[in-house]
Amino acid sequence: MKRLVLATRNTGKIAELRAILAAADLGVDLVGADAYPEVPDVKETGVTFAENALLKAHALAQATGLPAVADDSGLCVDVLGGAPGIFSARWAGTHGDDKANLDLLLAQLSDIAEEHRGAHFACAAALALPDGTERVVEGRLEGTLRHAPSGTGGFGYDPILQPLGETRTCAELTPDEKNAISHRGKAFRGLVPVVRELLG
Repeated sequence: MKRLVLATRNTGKIAELRAILAAADLGVDLVGADAYPEVPDVKETGVTFAENALLKAHALAQATGLPAVADDSGLCVDVLGGAPGIFSARWAGTHGDDKANLDLLLAQLSDIAEEHRGAHFACAAALALPDGTERVVEGRLEGTLRHAPSGTGGFGYDPILQPLGETRTCAELTPDEKNAISHRGKAFRGLVPVVRELLG
């Protein structure tokens, strides 16, 4: 069984990709970055989701000698020219303060009319091999932004993004419903043929 390492310590993300790979019957053993605690986290210095995903995947592949997968994702708001984008997790200044990020974004959009509140979640998933081979797959979840948060599921901007064709926000969907349409789910599923091609 070939081992593949995912550049995350997020158990939910590992479980999601593991299920996708298992469903595709690829015979791949997926582990998270926790399996290699000596490998430091990589600074996301890229200016696109793809660049950040590749930085993390290459660093992990080099450090472990194994094929590595990494992803980077965020919220892109039409009227903000695609921002917060790669700065989604630190939009309000502190990395990972979901409430502050959400509050700031809603304040910035408070006077924006319904028809101009289009946005999408974007995810780039990268696979890198120790020899430098790389591939990137991208996924998107299109939607509109609510004026106030709704729902308790998910994280980040999930409580304000309502997917197209839905009456609920991402935070009101079940985990299975969300995974089926999510930007990360689409990107991870897009990696299946890449894993098949590069890892046989």
